[in-house]
Amino acid sequence: MTSAIVPTYARADLAFERGEGSWLVSVKGERYLDFGGGIAVVSLGYCHPHLVEALTAQANKLWHTSNLYQIPEGERLARRLVDATFADLAFFTNSGAEALEFAVKTARKYHASEGHPERYRIITFEGAFHGRTTAMIAAGGNPKYYEGFGPKAPGFDQVPFGDIEAVKAAVTPDTAAILIEPILGEGGVKVADPAFLRALRELCDEHGMLLAFDEVQTGVGRTGRFFAYELTGVTPDILAFAKGIGGGFPLGGCLATARAAKGMVAGTHGTTYGGNPLAMAVGNAVLDIVLAPGFLDDVARKGLRLRQRLAELRDRHPDIIAGVRGEGLMMGVQTKINVGEFVAAARAEHLLLIPAAENVARLLPPLTISEDELAEGVSRMEKACLVLEAARAADKGAAE
Repeated sequence: MTSAIVPTYARADLAFERGEGSWLVSVKGERYLDFGGGIAVVSLGYCHPHLVEALTAQANKLWHTSNLYQIPEGERLARRLVDATFADLAFFTNSGAEALEFAVKTARKYHASEGHPERYRIITFEGAFHGRTTAMIAAGGNPKYYEGFGPKAPGFDQVPFGDIEAVKAAVTPDTAAILIEPILGEGGVKVADPAFLRALRELCDEHGMLLAFDEVQTGVGRTGRFFAYELTGVTPDILAFAKGIGGGFPLGGCLATARAAKGMVAGTHGTTYGGNPLAMAVGNAVLDIVLAPGFLDDVARKGLRLRQRLAELRDRHPDIIAGVRGEGLMMGVQTKINVGEFVAAARAEHLLLIPAAENVARLLPPLTISEDELAEGVSRMEKACLVLEAARAADKGAAE
């Protein structure tokens, strides 16, 4: 039967009916080890009992009211996020794209409140991905996402990632902020040099601009720190987050200093569903786990061990794997072949990976994954490499 869903996804011929920790079970009963985590979303694995309990308890009380009224669990979640970060204030959304929209509006509104509404332009970076709204596809600047949707939303200036001289050249009297992913996710798991981020911070301070981090993918423990900015020695003014904070439930948000958010007063922004009681209960349950003593240290330790295993895999299969990069449990395996082939070969071994730019396969497993499961995942990647090498040897033999 022809699907009734708009065909905007090139879906694999695979469907799942349930999840258990780091594993997904297909409708055919086959078990897959998930190193994609729903693209960094399933931060605590599938059906984590604490999240299930929190969601069920809240579902039996209240799903939704409105932001016209107080939402105590939202106040609690905001306070916990603020206390654990640089921020003074938090705002909740349903997704990462919405969080980035809020970040951009916050930066622009700051300058308007300072008497400079002409300062609305945002410097962004080539290879970035900030979401799929009309504004965010303009911010990302990737033609494959904005072509055919009319004129690009104005106000975004892309420069090469890591090129501080290009950033300096892009600054004008109309520049409001710089927006950057500390680690490009879809852009190929490229880690920004801390020295480059420090230079951005200095540039923002020099010109009265705001520095905004997109930590939708890197946040909430993914890199072995609560947020990736902690690895860099650089503190942003605004930070967008999503994905891992909901553990699979749609939830995002934005953190900001009081100064940066000074223009976001009553009536300047809103959301129907953002910060609803159900989402807030889940977000608080996620923080119960992620902020528990020792949890993030354990993620960092597992990330280091995964990197070591992947480096060894690269050494054993240099014709398939070109390199390894990333932080914590956000790792990228760059391949010498089309990454789609590599991801498909891994899937044939019942291992799920996520493709990215520059022929990089992203590894974004649940933060709760075990050491044995990490080893099993690398073992399955090795089997995929062996299959790919055999296929290439056969093709070469046939050609000769």
